[in-house]
Amino acid sequence: MTEEAYGDPKSVARWDAGTMGCGELVLELRFLMADLPKGAQLHLTALDPGAPEDLPAWCRMTGHRLLRTSHPEYWIERC
Repeated sequence: MTEEAYGDPKSVARWDAGTMGCGELVLELRFLMADLPKGAQLHLTALDPGAPEDLPAWCRMTGHRLLRTSHPEYWIERC
């Protein structure tokens, strides 16, 4: 995972999960999001075909905000 600043005061972290299955992906995502400060954004690339359904559901369950999605790209804000 790398971090970049884009002129926005919020930090943007990037993670390419590749073809990682959603079970393992959401577990790893939990740890990655916990390391980010509140308000930070994660730009996630997830190729798993279940991601378009699983990631929005995960965000609803954890309270994080799904800002934008265009499979395989997802932008999640840590809340």
